[in-house]
Amino acid sequence: MPPETSQTETDSQVAAEERRSGLRTIRRVAPYLWPEGEPWVKRRVVLSLALLVLAKLIAVGTPLFYKAAVDALTEGEVTPAWALGAGAVALTVAYGMARLMNTGFQQLRDGVFSRVGQRALRQIALETFAHVHRLSLRYHITRRTGGLSRIIERGVKGVEFLLRFLLFSIGPLVLELALIAAVLFFLFDPRYLLVVTVTIAAYVWFTFKVTEWRVTLRREMNAQDTDANQKAIDSLLNFETVKYFGAEAREAARYDRSMRAYERAAVKTQVSLAALNFGQAFLITAGLVIVMVMAAQGVAAGRLTVGDFVMVNAYMIQITMPLNFLGTVYREIRQSLVDMGSMFDLLDQPAEVSDKPGAPDLAVSRGVVEFDDIRFGYDPERPILKGVSLRVGAGESVALVGPSGSGKSTIGRLLFRFYDVQGGAIRIDGQDLRDVRQESVHAAIGVVPQDTVLFNDTIRYNIAYGREGAGQDEIEAAARAAQIHDFIESLPEGYETQVGERGLKLSGGEKQRVGIARTLLKDPPILLLDEATSALDTETEVEIQGALARAAEGRSVLTIAHRLSTIADADRIVVLEAGEVVEEGTHAQLLARRGRYAGLWARQAAEREDAA
Repeated sequence: MPPETSQTETDSQVAAEERRSGLRTIRRVAPYLWPEGEPWVKRRVVLSLALLVLAKLIAVGTPLFYKAAVDALTEGEVTPAWALGAGAVALTVAYGMARLMNTGFQQLRDGVFSRVGQRALRQIALETFAHVHRLSLRYHITRRTGGLSRIIERGVKGVEFLLRFLLFSIGPLVLELALIAAVLFFLFDPRYLLVVTVTIAAYVWFTFKVTEWRVTLRREMNAQDTDANQKAIDSLLNFETVKYFGAEAREAARYDRSMRAYERAAVKTQVSLAALNFGQAFLITAGLVIVMVMAAQGVAAGRLTVGDFVMVNAYMIQITMPLNFLGTVYREIRQSLVDMGSMFDLLDQPAEVSDKPGAPDLAVSRGVVEFDDIRFGYDPERPILKGVSLRVGAGESVALVGPSGSGKSTIGRLLFRFYDVQGGAIRIDGQDLRDVRQESVHAAIGVVPQDTVLFNDTIRYNIAYGREGAGQDEIEAAARAAQIHDFIESLPEGYETQVGERGLKLSGGEKQRVGIARTLLKDPPILLLDEATSALDTETEVEIQGALARAAEGRSVLTIAHRLSTIADADRIVVLEAGEVVEEGTHAQLLARRGRYAGLWARQAAEREDAA
């Protein structure tokens, strides 16, 4: 098969898929125009349509006043019978009033509909934002934040445009053209209608064909825009890394390559727009000239008045305006469908972890955590956990240790239910986490991660994030417990200090202590400490360990640790290796066994001595 034939088939398949996607998008958007249980929205839509029809009727009738005024002013012309009682001045005023009423009803229509459009925009934006938060951790770590935000931004912006122009452009345009065609047919020769019909058909065919081609170019431009935006955000998020390796020029060149591709796509899009505009102007002008020549011949032969000549011109110009608008509207609607199609693809992305219908809240009375023969792998071909069983009793402190890749952090993610286990079960107070609502699981567990990420807001906001509605006294108490209150008070702006993007204005230890304070404020019955003191110096680590020990009183604590010195006082230590439990016991018991834990302890002790 020749390559060009294959490419044609591929383009046809893409076009067919886009049409299906466009129909899907319209079906998804339509309910926002006619929602169940909200009659005020329906009333506004009906009123908007009524104002629209009224505006179009006035628009089609306006040139009749223009014709009558011209005939009344032209010596020897016969004024239409319906205008005999009015003079030229009165007809001119009526013409102006009709134009004003046409514009007034259109603006009133937009004002009535604006609340419907803005409501739909808000609801779709909220639905998308909430859905993105429901998607699994796996989805988020495989997507680029810049590209994701761009998809949402473009999709949401297309909502109001699509709603407004589907309702107020395509249908109204057809109505207006039909009314003008009827006027030309009944008041003039059918040849006028034939010329206008052929002109409109040629214009619509040309516009749709060229616009379909331009949509392909626009899609390429969007792809390059998204790629450039991803690279820019990725580079800015890794600002320090760029500086460490002196890669500013490299990053600029990388960004410029993406922008160069965007530039080429944008130029093609702009050139194609120029070709579209010229072709549209040619077709409209040709139709206008033909009709005006016919009207001029009619006036010369005495079959038409000067007012008729002027009215034909007015109707042709009236046709030209919405047809020019049609090209823009169709192009923008197609682009909105493409943009919103990407957003709805995102909305159709299933949540990997979902609640069972009618799932109850987790009820925590003692805080007993059980891992029963759990099996899990991010990739089915590469299992991480191979039948791990362990138990954290009420108020007990259990530590997980082991080499990198042994599955320690994966256990923490499964406990928080970022993923569901693929075998076995995780229970809290006898309740399988898969049988209860995720939100209640998250509320029962406080996590201090290895790398604390902060919001680009104040220190107060970041600590208060631990519990909505917390007062200043509670925030300060949590900060004192995390050994950071005095540091905050020493800052010129205190708790109102801005921490910067991802908390970069604070040191690693300061960020970690803010994260600990945030978790302490949450006051959960179960604590998950994932390398909670990894970013702290030795002196601060000792202080934080004391704070964490006090915070752990009366709670079940699961600690994931690399530095064994931080968990020597744990009630029980579980050693993982290659996704399996190889040892379990207290610090003293494990050292006495002279097994895997004792080897890890000896190695780290030697490293500390060498560092000293």
